[in-house]
Amino acid sequence: MGGFVAGAVFTLKAMEDRTVAELAINGGPKACEREWPTWPVWGEEERRALLGVLESGEWWYGEKVRQFEAAFARFQSARYGVTCSSGTAALEAALLALGIGAGDEVVVPPYTFVATASAVLRINAIPIFADIQPHTLCIDPDDVERKISERTRAIMPVHLAGYVADMDRLSELARAHDLFIIEDACHSWGSQWRGKGTGALGTCGAFSFQATKNISSAEGGIILTDDEALAETCRSYTNCGRGKDRPWYQHFVLGGNLRMTEFQGALLLAQLGRLEEQTLRRQANAEILDDGLGAVAGIRTLKGDSRMTRRGYHMYCFRLDLSVLGTTRERFLEALRAEGVPSVAGYPYPLYRNPLFERRGEGPKFCPVSCPYYARELDYTKVACPVCEEVCRDTCWIMHANLLADETAMHDIVAAIAKVCQNVGELR
Repeated sequence: MGGFVAGAVFTLKAMEDRTVAELAINGGPKACEREWPTWPVWGEEERRALLGVLESGEWWYGEKVRQFEAAFARFQSARYGVTCSSGTAALEAALLALGIGAGDEVVVPPYTFVATASAVLRINAIPIFADIQPHTLCIDPDDVERKISERTRAIMPVHLAGYVADMDRLSELARAHDLFIIEDACHSWGSQWRGKGTGALGTCGAFSFQATKNISSAEGGIILTDDEALAETCRSYTNCGRGKDRPWYQHFVLGGNLRMTEFQGALLLAQLGRLEEQTLRRQANAEILDDGLGAVAGIRTLKGDSRMTRRGYHMYCFRLDLSVLGTTRERFLEALRAEGVPSVAGYPYPLYRNPLFERRGEGPKFCPVSCPYYARELDYTKVACPVCEEVCRDTCWIMHANLLADETAMHDIVAAIAKVCQNVGELR
């Protein structure tokens, strides 16, 4: 908050000067003339870490990975961490370790990356889509409750853009119906709910370290949990089915080779050293955007929640009131980018509108939906989540790297968005 108040006079004056100008898309001056931070951020720490592993000759899963597992688990308030090859693999291994399988149902949101739902399908379970909340973009607990059936085994909330889903209400539902909660925390490194980190709020949680993520090793993932037995089972599924302290060539479950290498572990340890400061900077800059954009007609910011004690922004999301602006999101974003603000539309439609779920894809139809053992009719073409469908038409993203710029850059973003909104009639 303080950043906006301190620069309020400057910001309002800048907005007055810049909003009266012709839109840049029509040849006017840009509202925001600057270079933005790039991603990934790296330095001598990463160089030394990678060279250290290279020169050691110990490249396979080892001490660096174990150090990172322990350090990241502590950072997120969890007792145990099990690394793997990707966030997708983390979700799949967690589902398998919990015994979820053929014909079971898992309630998921439709406003997310495909892996949230495809991981469920990959272990022969059924994703059931529950709508999202318009003010958080996270799964709506009321709709989750409506979608729970006698076949439901788990709820998989997504902490979208680092915004923590309503874990109080979801935990109540899980207890009432004897369900697991598997957090898709792949957008929420550093986010906290009532002072406890995401990934440690439910039964277990999965994180991604893919190239675009807030902490990255190009690819990679981790499962967090406070349950030691579950952590050991997850480890078995990611380590070819081996058991803890058992002979190397004994295999107990149908696992996979989903391990992380020492190069990734060393890189992530270096990245983790920056995450606290980066998380706090993104959060402070996002507060400036919230304050500034809250006064701009045609813009809807997300609603805060005091139970979310820290938010690790993967992106800053805001919604357009298209009835006020009288244009499309795509045209609005085209104009905003012309003003010098990098911005994207995000997910263009709910997951259930993908060819995969509408069964229009290439190759054989997937089980279990097309297999007799589910013994239910499920047609994803008939699924409707009205809030998600609206959000897919009107929501804009500013990615996390841009939130590492200085406070003046945040005021520039506000001024640029205000300029487009106030001159939206110029769009042609």
